[in-house]
Amino acid sequence: MFTLAFSKVGQLNCFYRTWNGVSNSVTHCLTRQIHSGTYDVAVIGGGIVGLAAARELILRHPALHFIILEKEKELACHQSGHNSGVIHSGIYYKPGSLKAKLCVRGAALTYNYCTQKGIPYKKCGKLIVAVEQEEIPRLKALYERGLENNVPDLKLIGATEIQKKEPYCRGLMAIDSPFTGIVDWRQVTLSYAKEFQELGGAVSTDFEVKDICMAPESPEGSIDGMKPPISIKSSKGEEVQAQYVLTCGGLYSDRLSQMSGCSPEPRIVPFRGDYLVLKPKKHYLVMGNIYPVPDPRFPFLGVHFTPRMDGSIWLGPNAILAFKREGYSMWDFSPKDFLNAVCFSGLHKLVIKNLMFGIAEIYRGAFIAAQVKQLQRYIPELTKDDIQRGPSGVRAQALDKDGNLVDDFVFDGGVGALGSRVLHVRNAPSPAATSSLAIAEVIADEVVGRFQL
Repeated sequence: MFTLAFSKVGQLNCFYRTWNGVSNSVTHCLTRQIHSGTYDVAVIGGGIVGLAAARELILRHPALHFIILEKEKELACHQSGHNSGVIHSGIYYKPGSLKAKLCVRGAALTYNYCTQKGIPYKKCGKLIVAVEQEEIPRLKALYERGLENNVPDLKLIGATEIQKKEPYCRGLMAIDSPFTGIVDWRQVTLSYAKEFQELGGAVSTDFEVKDICMAPESPEGSIDGMKPPISIKSSKGEEVQAQYVLTCGGLYSDRLSQMSGCSPEPRIVPFRGDYLVLKPKKHYLVMGNIYPVPDPRFPFLGVHFTPRMDGSIWLGPNAILAFKREGYSMWDFSPKDFLNAVCFSGLHKLVIKNLMFGIAEIYRGAFIAAQVKQLQRYIPELTKDDIQRGPSGVRAQALDKDGNLVDDFVFDGGVGALGSRVLHVRNAPSPAATSSLAIAEVIADEVVGRFQL
């Protein structure tokens, strides 16, 4: 462990927005006095992965000074606050992969954490339903995969048992996963932030990082053998200095990595998912999560039924290219983000491999009736009059140059002097929210290993 050089008394204005069990309004601006203008570790990114990692690090190293830097005025504004709200059980992922291990462990940690903190959740379960004979072999293979991943309480059920659990659902066979649940992930994220601050961490919002570089050495040289700090500069000309930097930038993870000299790949390409919402009078049609059997020919999962903690039921989403990294509407457009995506050879190859799927997704996004037709495969009683357009989310999809979806975690460091002092989490794929506490353990181990804390 290193010691912090004391150079001056600095003040940092920091605040966070709390939610539900904490408070439902923006708190007053807190001023935290510290004994140095330089932090031990700066974490860039105020989403669920960054906050979970910061919480884990400060729990392990309570004597160090930590700060979280977030570009928005509030925390959890993007993927952490725009998601399905599902606590996944870990069925889908390749046995032995980091995703599989972290999802199963992360779900268990999430249930324990929510119980301890009084955050409401529901173990409403999930059915993965085969509606055609050709889907049954894939369903059985998926069931075996779930068993290999040690997902609790899985079982295969037939048509009669499907209707006992979901009276309006029609299917030939299904995987019953009672370990699957739902929660408000934004509330969980803000609970991580509250705990982090209570442990002495600082949170600075409205700090959009524009540069990560080595600070110039002072004329007097380093103190106690310390290296010059890393300078993190914002778009407003503000500066925070830290001995070490961890970035968990989600939709901007590739650009943050490039600031310290890393490769532009894997590239983040944003995909928007538009949901439909079941009208309240038809909520009785759905009891729990209803999912399709994944088709390996297509890159995304397909439409499904998702109950929410507020009582609403979301249907979808589709998956289409977003023209802005935070483009929640089809009209949102950023020339930089658009050109960054469409000029990338990896996206060209992905489109060529999945051209018909992409066209179908665009069509279903434009015409509700087309999406309803997909949903009716599971609940035939559903009609176009039963639904309305709902919210959207944007997925930070990492792509390699060959057009492959990067499906596991990617860590990277800087180059040169920054190489051993900066760690980038370049890809934390779905189910990152479910896995957040388990991911935080892996990130904290990586931080300790690289930074020698």
